[in-house]
Amino acid sequence: MSSKPSGGEVATRGRRIGILLICCMSLFIVGIDNTIVNVALPSIGRDLHSSLSGLQWTVDAYTLVLASLLMLSGSTADRLGRRRVFQIGLTLFTLGSLLCSLAPSLTWLVLFRMMQAVGGSMLNPVAMSIIRNTFDDPRERAQAIGIWGAVIGVSMALGPLLGGLLVDTVGWPSIFWVNIPIGATAILLTALFVPESRAPRARRLDPVGQLLVLVTLASLTYGIIEGPRRGWLSPLILALFAVSAASLVALLAYEQRRPEPLIELRFFRSVPFSSATLIAVAAFVCLGGFLFLNTLYLQDVRHLSALQAGVDTLPMAGVTVLFSPMSGFIVGRFGARPSLVLGGLGLGIGGLILTGMTPSTPFGVLFVAYVVFGVGFGAVNAPITNTAVSGMPAAQAGVASAIASTSRQIGSSLGVAVVGAVAASALAGKGFGPGFAVATHTGWWIIAGAGAAVALLGLFSTAPFALATARRTAESFEETPYKAGSEVPAEL
Repeated sequence: MSSKPSGGEVATRGRRIGILLICCMSLFIVGIDNTIVNVALPSIGRDLHSSLSGLQWTVDAYTLVLASLLMLSGSTADRLGRRRVFQIGLTLFTLGSLLCSLAPSLTWLVLFRMMQAVGGSMLNPVAMSIIRNTFDDPRERAQAIGIWGAVIGVSMALGPLLGGLLVDTVGWPSIFWVNIPIGATAILLTALFVPESRAPRARRLDPVGQLLVLVTLASLTYGIIEGPRRGWLSPLILALFAVSAASLVALLAYEQRRPEPLIELRFFRSVPFSSATLIAVAAFVCLGGFLFLNTLYLQDVRHLSALQAGVDTLPMAGVTVLFSPMSGFIVGRFGARPSLVLGGLGLGIGGLILTGMTPSTPFGVLFVAYVVFGVGFGAVNAPITNTAVSGMPAAQAGVASAIASTSRQIGSSLGVAVVGAVAASALAGKGFGPGFAVATHTGWWIIAGAGAAVALLGLFSTAPFALATARRTAESFEETPYKAGSEVPAEL
């Protein structure tokens, strides 16, 4: 006969639930910030007199900084203390949100978005470390990670609706107010309930590698966004692409000589890991491009209100929320291949349907495209980390999943940059209007192609020869290879 839990056990369980709630609050404000800002882009563009490239920077300034700092923030938290870094991240994100709502110009908005991103980089990876440190029992830890993962779906579905309502009733600055009470509450609760923790042996910092990552991504993205306006063959744009290429070469050469590099290049000997990195980039190129083009189309071409645009996009978000846990179940039962192939086909077909978009495309066609795209994205996100860590040593799983998470942000940033650039080139400075629908066609073809790449990489990365390369990579670390069923952090 089982005995009732003691008062101490109940208190411990309550403290763990409280810590999980705090961590989920941080994920919620970071997750909702992505979709809620996209809905507000047309209003921001009108009020701040922004060009298409300016709106691209509103999104990409955030994702670029976030992608560049995720791994650094995780290792810093291991070294200086996870609660301390988590609180700093919450403070920067909350303060950045307040300043974004007060931004007098686009330049200031972009700068404050970068401040948000510095704080955001300290939230999700550090919160995952806190959860792993708090929940000792593997089953409880798996349940906690499942709840943590569900929050991103809720925030994604709520973002367009809440953002549209706020933009239509109060104005675009109000979308940033959502983060302030949640962030302030999380700061207070963290101080009261989250214990400090550090890694027994933190990875050494790699400032040179960090700088090279930032230069590589920033110069590449700047060149892509500004190329249509300044000319693709202008000296500045060519110089930016040259700097990006040189920084990447220098990064690869430097990281090979580091005993504890920022990016462990030996991981890329594993075909599943390398493929998962490319899959993450391609899938989030699709998502970033979809949200950017679709929001501008619905509001600036179809002249829907922000709230109506949020409601019309809800099928995509709702289906994503529905299929994400189903995909996780499929991965656990049948492996990553079915979900990756389904995900790639959904993303590709959804983009393909929209390649013929016109100012009067029937909503029924849009609805089908949104649902198919949502199925694809819901299916593909779950197996990315599973593929990345397939065959990896258990001790290296956290670093591998962090690289996969960074790849997601890079993909989102590139998606906005690339599809925005081709749309801007097609518009040729004519501004928004009915012509924007036709100008998006190449962008939708890019999204369709990226979806096809996900499906092909899903087949390639799960073949027997690919899994064999993962086992050989694990052996190179002279540790026990990762086995199915081992606990792996769920980077989202």
